[in-house]
Amino acid sequence: MTERIVTGTAREEDLSSEGGLRPRRLDEYIGQEKVKENLSIGMEAARQRGEPFDHVLLYGPPGLGKTTLARIIAAEMEANIRVTSGPAIERPGDMASILTQLAAGDVLFIDEIHRLGKVVEEILYPAMEEYSLSWVMGKGLSAQSINLKVEPFTLVGATTRYAMLSPPLRDRFGTVYRLDFYDQPAMEAIVERSARITGVPIDREGVVEIARRGRGTPRVANRLLRRVRDYAQVRADGSVTAEVAAKALALLQVDRLGLDELDDRLLRTIAEKYDGGPVGLETLAASIGEESDTIMDVYEPYLMKLGFLARTPRGRVATKLAYAHLELDYPAKLDRQQPSLWEGDGGGS
Repeated sequence: MTERIVTGTAREEDLSSEGGLRPRRLDEYIGQEKVKENLSIGMEAARQRGEPFDHVLLYGPPGLGKTTLARIIAAEMEANIRVTSGPAIERPGDMASILTQLAAGDVLFIDEIHRLGKVVEEILYPAMEEYSLSWVMGKGLSAQSINLKVEPFTLVGATTRYAMLSPPLRDRFGTVYRLDFYDQPAMEAIVERSARITGVPIDREGVVEIARRGRGTPRVANRLLRRVRDYAQVRADGSVTAEVAAKALALLQVDRLGLDELDDRLLRTIAEKYDGGPVGLETLAASIGEESDTIMDVYEPYLMKLGFLARTPRGRVATKLAYAHLELDYPAKLDRQQPSLWEGDGGGS
């Protein structure tokens, strides 16, 4: 996948810089108010009962704070956290090893939990329900049944592909929360907080300009703040104003809505090459040279939030808003076809 500054997917620079910016307690966490309130009530109830917090599944586009919330849950419950990911757990024995090392009340965070293998996933079922492990080693006459007890723990799973989780795994989570894109006031508060922590001189208009282009995603906003800080240091007096931010982000080809040249290429491909659509996902992926999963996870969520892209049973369609943004004439055929195109929300692959 082409490197993009406005993608919510974590990059190496984010991993080295996010640690100091991440809120450590729930009252420091900005946005996602309903999720915060429900988590606060659930954790307080668990503390009063002296029990581990219920298993939690967090889903939504990348960069919205799923890992941060997992760490906050551990901190609020005064527990240790073990962090891993679905692709890193290849064998049932790997999962068993992780679970047997957890102390009572610990939090196990599994990122990309939808990528757990089926055999590995099945090890989790009795562990989540009964805090026990049961699996068979070997084959035939040499097969042995292994049964172990594990300490009560909290599993926090995170995924960008909720539909790819198997129903048996989804059903074993006590609470499921969707993290959505942040609104403008929350984004401004996040940029202000990050600038204060990192010591970046910034005025109110500079905050607004960066927040507007942050795609409703804290990770993107923090990344843009770092790039604008660099520009201000080299090309200005070190202070970030609206003018400095606009010039820096224009140089990075990030427009006022937070779209970059790759977003533009995707929309133009649908509008110009396929007459506005519908176009199948695989066809679209081949046309712009990206993986179909990348389009679904990285490109589409924000374009759909803006109302520029629609998923229909027959494929992807560019909307009137997209044509207006691209300064193109909206095809009359889409007006005529709209009622049949917009029935349902198929994948169109």
